Amino acid sequence: MKKSFWWATSVLFLFLIITVGFKSAADNKTDDAEKTTKTASLTAEMRFGNFVSDVYKSAGLQSSGLDINTFQKALTGFYNLKLAHKLPFSSNILTVVDFTKPSREKRMWIVDLQSKMLLLNTWVAHGQGSGDDLPSRFSNNEESHESSLGFYVTDDIYFGKHGRSLRLDGMDNGFNNKARERAIVLHAADYVCQNTINQLGRLGRSFGCPAVSPDVINQVISTLKGKTVLFINGPDAKYTSKYLNQSLAADFAVPDTNTRPVLSARL
Repeated sequence: MKKSFWWATSVLFLFLIITVGFKSAADNKTDDAEKTTKTASLTAEMRFGNFVSDVYKSAGLQSSGLDINTFQKALTGFYNLKLAHKLPFSSNILTVVDFTKPSREKRMWIVDLQSKMLLLNTWVAHGQGSGDDLPSRFSNNEESHESSLGFYVTDDIYFGKHGRSLRLDGMDNGFNNKARERAIVLHAADYVCQNTINQLGRLGRSFGCPAVSPDVINQVISTLKGKTVLFINGPDAKYTSKYLNQSLAADFAVPDTNTRPVLSARL
């Protein structure tokens, strides 16, 4: 009887040791996997940071006044929009508008990402409802006459009351997705010029559209037409976008040998 008891006890003790050992090994594998994932993510973001810096320097964007963090946000959205199939993979034009800067400064940049060249740096007006020289209010609502922040994809050209104009589709729900309903388009305006700045200390203002000078409208529209990205940045802490996922953008823009582009279903 004693032998049976000791035999059963020994078997139970051995079973507990094996179970604990397996659990410890499994925990270690989980920890290692988590560390590997974090390291891979960090490495991808570091590669993306280096890529952004290279384009930024090559295009001379610092001397033109574009903040590198704003450019990185714009570039992040650019690649995520490609992943989401919102624009062609062959698209290489990125336009950045920075409404953290006053209207008297040239705060629109058009960049060719393939050649890493700044194609144009020019003035752009904001909406009347957003403020005077420095915009501080933004809206997605009709009749607000305020500018809307976020990512846009350009569409077709049409001729309206402002002449040759370019339609825009807002990509960020709750921030600019009513661009079509509000007739938010890119158009020319006579009040976007140095003379207006001299007279008013700022540019004139639109009803919410990003308006540019008549002197550059043809160049701007010809460059931006047909599914390119326009990113409007601004001083609004509430602004968020699903297209600002830097890890996805990094894996797509600068993949390593073990990385494949992530499908749009994750967005």
